[in-house]
Amino acid sequence: QVQLVESGGGLVQPGGSLRVSCAAYGTGFSWYVMAWYRQAPGKQREMVATITPGSSTSYTDSVKGRFTISRDNAKNVVYLQMNTLKPEDTAVYYCNAYHMSTLRNYWGPGTQVTVSS
Repeated sequence: QVQLVESGGGLVQPGGSLRVSCAAYGTGFSWYVMAWYRQAPGKQREMVATITPGSSTSYTDSVKGRFTISRDNAKNVVYLQMNTLKPEDTAVYYCNAYHMSTLRNYWGPGTQVTVSS
């Protein structure tokens, strides 16, 4: 069992940057694949980025070159650095944890990111 808490969301202008964080409370953080998802009003939730325990990463095409996911296993925290933000990036961003051994999936409550002039 793990509890996830996102932070760092807010209002930013187009072209600006923002970093959201996800703190994981529990044991075995190093055995989780971590991910960021987002959901905009009227649209389905989509995967934004993933990072394995060995720090291998993947991204959806629309954010490649702009977003960077990283993790600090000592602090049990995963980050999403978002650069060159666009209005289309506006969404609630959710943290996700997948345990490689138990195959259990966990979600945070989400943090709002709004990109607007």
